[in-house]
Amino acid sequence: MEEWTIEQWQQQLNKDDVVTLYLYTPICGTCAVASKMMDVVEQLLPTMPIGKMNLNYSEKLAIDLQVESVPCLVISRGEGVFEKIYAFQSVLNLYEILKSS
Repeated sequence: MEEWTIEQWQQQLNKDDVVTLYLYTPICGTCAVASKMMDVVEQLLPTMPIGKMNLNYSEKLAIDLQVESVPCLVISRGEGVFEKIYAFQSVLNLYEILKSS
């Protein structure tokens, strides 16, 4: 996954109907596992824009999106409609959620 800036995130929101942003912090052990899962999901959905962002450098975004914890997967379905997923149960579960978006 490519590391996005807030500006890149906003550009993707303007370009695509469905955009996915994976939020993490580097010292979070659960985030390390979730990152590996998201790498697999990204390979399974190559046309979906999926980026990642270190929340240590994006405090304003965390506040704006009301992120409660990490890891967090933010799915935008246009017009500012966001879904947040905190439970990264399995690659299959994440794949099914994103495929149906």
